[in-house]
Amino acid sequence: MSTTPTYPGVYIQEVPSGVRTMTGVSTSVAAFVDRFSRGPMETPVRVFSMSDFERDFGGLERTSAASYGIRQFFLNGGSEAWVIRVETEDSAAADLVLEGGGLEIVRVHAGRRVGRTSAEDHGDWGNGLRVEVDYETTNPAAEFNLLVSEVADEGGRMVVRRSETFRNLTMRPGAPNNALEVVNAASRLVQLTRDGLTDPLPDPWVNTFRPEVTGTLGSELAAPTSGPIVDDEAQFEITVNPGDGAADLAPVVATVSFDGADPPESYTALRPFLERAIRSADRDNPLLAGARVALAGGRFRVLLGRGGRDFQSDAEIRFANQGADTTAADLGLTGAGVHVGHQLVPLEDGDDGDPPSEADLRGERSAKSGIYALEDADLFNILCIPAAAELAAADMRAVYGEAIAYCEERRSFLLVDISEGEGSLDAMESWLTENAGLRHRNAAVYFPRIRIADPLNRNRLRSVGPSGTLAGLFASTDSARGVWKAPAGTEARLRNVQALDYKLTDRENGVLNPQGVNALRIMPVFGPVAWGARTLDGAEMQASEWKYIPVRRLALFLEESLFRGTQWVVFEPNDEPLWGQIRLNIGAFMHNLFRQGAFQGQTPQEAYLVKCDQETTTQDDINRGIVNILVGFAPLKPAEFVIIRIQQLAGQVEA
Repeated sequence: MSTTPTYPGVYIQEVPSGVRTMTGVSTSVAAFVDRFSRGPMETPVRVFSMSDFERDFGGLERTSAASYGIRQFFLNGGSEAWVIRVETEDSAAADLVLEGGGLEIVRVHAGRRVGRTSAEDHGDWGNGLRVEVDYETTNPAAEFNLLVSEVADEGGRMVVRRSETFRNLTMRPGAPNNALEVVNAASRLVQLTRDGLTDPLPDPWVNTFRPEVTGTLGSELAAPTSGPIVDDEAQFEITVNPGDGAADLAPVVATVSFDGADPPESYTALRPFLERAIRSADRDNPLLAGARVALAGGRFRVLLGRGGRDFQSDAEIRFANQGADTTAADLGLTGAGVHVGHQLVPLEDGDDGDPPSEADLRGERSAKSGIYALEDADLFNILCIPAAAELAAADMRAVYGEAIAYCEERRSFLLVDISEGEGSLDAMESWLTENAGLRHRNAAVYFPRIRIADPLNRNRLRSVGPSGTLAGLFASTDSARGVWKAPAGTEARLRNVQALDYKLTDRENGVLNPQGVNALRIMPVFGPVAWGARTLDGAEMQASEWKYIPVRRLALFLEESLFRGTQWVVFEPNDEPLWGQIRLNIGAFMHNLFRQGAFQGQTPQEAYLVKCDQETTTQDDINRGIVNILVGFAPLKPAEFVIIRIQQLAGQVEA
C-alpha cells in the first residue's frame, strides 16, 4: 500500500501475480555474408522479401553467390534475413566534386545515410549516377536545385531507373535548407560531404557561393533594351546528338513566332515562346519535344527531354545561326559548334573491387566487419556464406571454422556449402576427410550442389550452393510444423531447383548419411527434396547426442528463448519467492511447447523438467549472487530408418 490509511473506507491495492509471459524467439532468421552490386558496406540490413533485397542491394549479381542464395531463400519459404555486404580490396564509390566561386565546395558520392553517418556505397553501379544543378528557384542568386538520376543500359539504350529532386538548397552552414543536411537525410542514391577537399571555405561564408557542374553554357544575354527583345520571327538551327556515341541527327530549324502578337520586351516573357519553338522543331524527337527552357544566372538554359527510347544520359543539343536577323547567338544560346547540354554530369571511378577474400568474409570483431557485422543484428538463427565455398581449401576452412565458433556464441546454426569441385561421391568423401575440423553440432552440410535457372543468363542452368535454399526450407518447415520437425522428407521439396549436380543412388546415400552428410535427392512424383537431417556432428562413429538437426535447433531455440525471457530475474532477491516465480514462468513456457508436440512423452513429467530450489541453488551460490535453473527436455528424434517386417503366415492345418 502506497500510503498509510487515514480515513475509514475501502482502499484498493494491486498485488503482482508473479506471472511473466515468456515468448519463444524466431527460429528462422537467416544471415547472408558476401559481396553485392550495391548497398551499405559492413552493415547488417534486414530484408523481408526479394523486392527489399533488390532495392537495397541491387538484386542478382553474377559474381555474388549469396545473391542467388537470397533469392532461393525467399522462394523456399524464408521471410526475414540479414544481409551483410563485405568491403573488398580496390572497391570504391563513384563520386564527383561540385565547384562554386572557383572553390571545390562539396563532394557528391554514391551512398546513403546509415544511422547518423553518411556511408559510401562502393561499386560500379555508381558510375550510372548523374547529377544536375539548376537555379530555377525562388532566389536564384542564393539557392539551387539538385537532380540526381540513376541511368542504366537496357537493351542498348540508356534509361532512367529512378531519380531524386531536391529544391531550394543553399550551401550556407546552419540554414534549414542546407544542401548537405537535406540531401544526406533523404537521398538513397548519393551523399554530400566535404571529405578530401583541401580548398578552404570562404570566410565569412556568403550565399553567392553556389555549386556548378562542368559543361559549356551559352553566352550571357545582352542587357535588356527598350523595345522588343527579338524580331517578329527569329530562326536558328538545332542539331541533336542522342548521346553514347550516336551520330548527329539531321539539323532542324526552330522558329520563334508570336502569332501576330507584339514581340516580348523582356527575356522572361520570351522564355515560353523560345521553349515552344524548340519543342515544335521536331515533335517526333522526344529529346526536343520534351525540352525545357530555363532563364537563370543571366542565361537561357535548354534542358533536353528525358523520356522516350532515344534518351541517353550524355545526349546534347547544339545551336547554330540560321538567318540574318535574330540568331541563336543573339538569344544568348551559343555560337556555332558550341553545345548547351542538359548537364547530367556523371559520377566516376566507382569500382566493385576484387572478389571477397578469406579476410573479407571473416572480418574483424573490433571493426564489426565480415561476419562480425552481425554484432549489430539482434537475432539470427541460420548463417549462410556461399562465397566461402569458392575460396581455396585452406581459406574456406578458416572462414567456416570461425563462422562455426561465432554461431556457437550466438546460438545459431551454420549451413556449409561445398564447391563445384565436390561433384562426385569420392570427392565428397575426400572433402569430409580434409575438413574433419569443421564437424560441429551447430553446422550441417548437404550434397550435391543444386542447379537453378539463371535470369541473368537467359535462364540457363547455374550450379549454386544449396545453403540459401535449405535456409528457406528450414523457415517453411518451422512455420508449418515447428522447429522440432526435421526439414527433410517428401514434404521438404526444394522449390525453383531444376536439377542436381550429382544423382545419388540409395547405396551412395547410404555411404554419406552415416558420415553426417545430408543428401539432396530427386524423387519420382515429389521432385527435388532434402533427404537427410544430420548435423556435421552426426557421424555414427561420434555417437553425439546432437546427431540430428531438429534436436540441435530445438535446443538453440530453448536456450535463446530462456536467455531473453529470464532477464527480469537479474537483481531480484535470491530466495524461494523468486525460485517459485521462475518455476512458474519457465514451466508455463515449456508446457505450451509440450502441448504443441515439441517433446517426447505422454505427460509433462515425461516431457520436460524445470527445477529451481534450494537443491540447485545452495547458500554458497546465494552468497555469490548466483541462481541455478535446471531445464531438461525429452527431444523428438526423426524416424530416419523405417523398417517394415513382413512375414508369410502358414495356412491353418487342422489335426
